[in-house]
Amino acid sequence: MGNTNHEELFVGTAEIDGRSLAVTVAVTFDDVEHVGHLWFRDSEWDEDEGVRDHGALPGRSPHEILSLAQGLSLHDLALRYRRAQAERRRFHGLRRLTQDVLAQIRYLNRVATSMRAGLLDIDEAAAEIASTEQRLYDMVGQLRHYAGVPT
Repeated sequence: MGNTNHEELFVGTAEIDGRSLAVTVAVTFDDVEHVGHLWFRDSEWDEDEGVRDHGALPGRSPHEILSLAQGLSLHDLALRYRRAQAERRRFHGLRRLTQDVLAQIRYLNRVATSMRAGLLDIDEAAAEIASTEQRLYDMVGQLRHYAGVPT
């Protein structure tokens, strides 16, 4: 069982406010539906830096969300980018890492619940739980690098 809780898909490139922005959609599965959020990144920014639109794109699959995102007009993308800029969090790196930690915790719970329900082989689930715990441990170790650092 692999961790497919978070997936980032390339939407395209858009010229907005004099910037050439790579647009991606980050898709997560919340146990009910897939939910996508647009990310805007300028090639002049640091690799990890980007601006996330807090508006959601819900769908039945990552492919459906990608199609929705690719169907947005340049005008719609510009509006979403400007909204994302206006709502931009100062401590974005810490926020993103925190969201990743929460996603791993949710995944850990799903694996453990599936194992207890007899849906997963105990040895396979135990290995996946150990792997997920190690990822969480590594992520927590990164928190100090992002705390108090505005982006």
